Amino acid sequence: MKGVLTLIVLFCFFVSHSQNKFTLSGYVKDSLSGETLIGASVIINGEQKGITSNAYGFYSITLDEGTYTVSATFTGYLPLDSAIVLNKNTVVNFDLLQRSMLQEVIVSSRRRDNNVKAPQMGKIDMSVQRIKSVPVLLGEVDLLKTLQLLPGVRNAGEGNTGLYVRGGGPDQNLIMLDDAIVYNSGHLFGFFSIFNSDAIKNISLIKGSMPAQYGGRISSVLDVAMKEGNMKKFEAEGGIGLISSRISVQGPIKKEKASFIVSARRTYLDVLTKPFIKKTSDYYGSGYYFYDLNMKVNYKFSEKDRLYLSGYFGRDIFSFKNSARSFAADIPWGNSTATLRWNHVFNRKLFANTTLVYNDYKFAFGAEQDDFKLRLASGIRDRNAKIDIDYYPSPSHRMKFGGLFTYHTFVPNILTGEQGTTRFEPNNESRKYALEMAAYVQDEWEVSPRINIGAGIRYSVFSQIGPYTVYERDADGNKTDSARYSGGRAIKTYGGPEPRLTIRYGINEETSVKAGVARNLQYIHLVSNAGSTLPTDLWVPSTYRVEPQVSWQYSMGLFKNFAGNAYETSVELYYKNMENQIEYGEGYTPSLNDPEDDFVYGRGWSYGAEFFVNKTRGKFSGWVGYTLSWTWRKFDDLNEGEKYPAKYDRRHDISVVAMYELSGRWKFSSVFVFGSGNATTLPERFYIVDGVLTQEYSKVNQYRLPSYHRLDLSATYTPRSKPGRRFHQSWVFSLYNSYSRLNPYFIYFNQEGSPYDGTLKIEARKVSLFPVIPAVTWNFKF
Repeated sequence: MKGVLTLIVLFCFFVSHSQNKFTLSGYVKDSLSGETLIGASVIINGEQKGITSNAYGFYSITLDEGTYTVSATFTGYLPLDSAIVLNKNTVVNFDLLQRSMLQEVIVSSRRRDNNVKAPQMGKIDMSVQRIKSVPVLLGEVDLLKTLQLLPGVRNAGEGNTGLYVRGGGPDQNLIMLDDAIVYNSGHLFGFFSIFNSDAIKNISLIKGSMPAQYGGRISSVLDVAMKEGNMKKFEAEGGIGLISSRISVQGPIKKEKASFIVSARRTYLDVLTKPFIKKTSDYYGSGYYFYDLNMKVNYKFSEKDRLYLSGYFGRDIFSFKNSARSFAADIPWGNSTATLRWNHVFNRKLFANTTLVYNDYKFAFGAEQDDFKLRLASGIRDRNAKIDIDYYPSPSHRMKFGGLFTYHTFVPNILTGEQGTTRFEPNNESRKYALEMAAYVQDEWEVSPRINIGAGIRYSVFSQIGPYTVYERDADGNKTDSARYSGGRAIKTYGGPEPRLTIRYGINEETSVKAGVARNLQYIHLVSNAGSTLPTDLWVPSTYRVEPQVSWQYSMGLFKNFAGNAYETSVELYYKNMENQIEYGEGYTPSLNDPEDDFVYGRGWSYGAEFFVNKTRGKFSGWVGYTLSWTWRKFDDLNEGEKYPAKYDRRHDISVVAMYELSGRWKFSSVFVFGSGNATTLPERFYIVDGVLTQEYSKVNQYRLPSYHRLDLSATYTPRSKPGRRFHQSWVFSLYNSYSRLNPYFIYFNQEGSPYDGTLKIEARKVSLFPVIPAVTWNFKF
């Protein structure tokens, strides 16, 4: 008996000893700059185990005690192998070296089999280098216009940077720059994006079931991360184009401890046109320009603590002067953001990021004539605090949980004026205030080598709070009674769960099927007036009268890679249901009244199929995307209660992107796009009523504009640099709309003659914006 007990004790000791587990953790970084690499793969060779680095380059994986060969890989970099004896918790940092021009050309920014192996659906990571290779309008590198070339993403019109993802509107996209929400992503009334590519490190677009850490929007997520700054040496890069120039400077404040980056961009249309406007002209002094400024500093206190401070400031400035009438107008608008983040490694399995964010979007209109002055202002301001924690309990689980708190301030159209010593302030609508809170937990679970599950739950709460006065109104809209809410007091509260689920099943090493479902709540809204020509559309909160938008999105797809992951293919199907959609009522005209007075409410739904073929490496690369989709809206108070196609409904959308590296000196690229015409509402009949020509319009969006198509071309020439010289340069020659297709921007009806003598002629005319536009940009780096 004693012998049996001894054997049992020895067996238990052996089992417990053999099951000792230790954690391997650290960071994956660029060996030349010290920049952390987001989404790099750390793979345990021969074990079918691995992990990807998080948004700050940190990884952690727990393994049995033993000796392993660990490989760190990141697309565009040489893989790095390390032999590790794991008999205690170990920290290993991987410094990866970028591939040279003579080595294999790879144009993605993630592991090669991510298309098949990752459980997340509808996620696209785009490298800045690839974005810079795509020809664009006037030579301005634009990440939003490049994303519009992907299936499921369409633009808002000719040259516009607005994103319409799977039937959603532009306000239904969560766009973030270093965790700060961007409320207006466009310059020049939307023709250029605010993102300066020289300051950008990583871009991720999620158009499917978004993970639980994201919320507040019902359509998609665009997460943009800024560069941190070179930790090892000083660098400068920039470019001079036809309408703008840019410059970026980065380097160490203290080597391997602290670094900075500053990027600036400005257009000079005002400067170029000024010499051609005579000082005697009535319009001398009129002009337009925009500018951006990105800044970031970071300090590494230790391997466990790091602090980041980043900011963005951008403005569009439009000025108009007419000296003949003593009239002047000034229209500035733009975003300001500031983000403070603290990374802390509690232990090898627990990583935390605490963030404080301030962001502010403002629009203003100022005008004066003689001694009369008028000013109109609106905007939205947020103060946000959140914490995100990554927890790595085992190789098969990667958990993320956290929470956030946001204080919103909504500024309606506030009008003020003065004449001489007299100042007037009409009865403007009050500011609105709101609190938004959320908590979430997300788990990526590798059930087996074939099955992955991403499951999460988010619970959010939104409250409209005082100070605010709620008015009761009669049938004619007159105020009859009121209730005053003091500061901080809840007026109306909404909330609810937002479950997220994705499932992947691997058929083989190169093929998988995925499915996903997500519920999203959106508490703030941007209701657009189709007749508006300026960025005056207001962000409004959910209130005691406006309910939050709610969506359910279902998707599934087949994903397959070919030729050693050189070709990625996918077919995705989706259906999205959207409740509490908001539009302006029929006959709406802008005013200083509360816009809620003119809202009507309905529902929307969209469905479609997306086909994608992507060649990720080799001298010839590119992709083909095709989307077949339907997007509908139904409002009781619009279109006689019948359903109608949304203004961003597009039946067919095709994009073909091709890039070819002829040599180390010459690269060529081209883009061809084709899309069904936009839905539009047009007059069908004309009447003479009391001597006035009156139009009778069709049902909402009953007609289609002609199809849109365009071919863009570009060539990049990189002169050879002398050995040992740090100065590098390149020339980019581009041709936008190379065969000068006059795509319709809108249609209007021209009237000639008189109805009284029978000479009245009404003719529909098409307005197009851009013919063929050549451009040249000189880029430099040293």
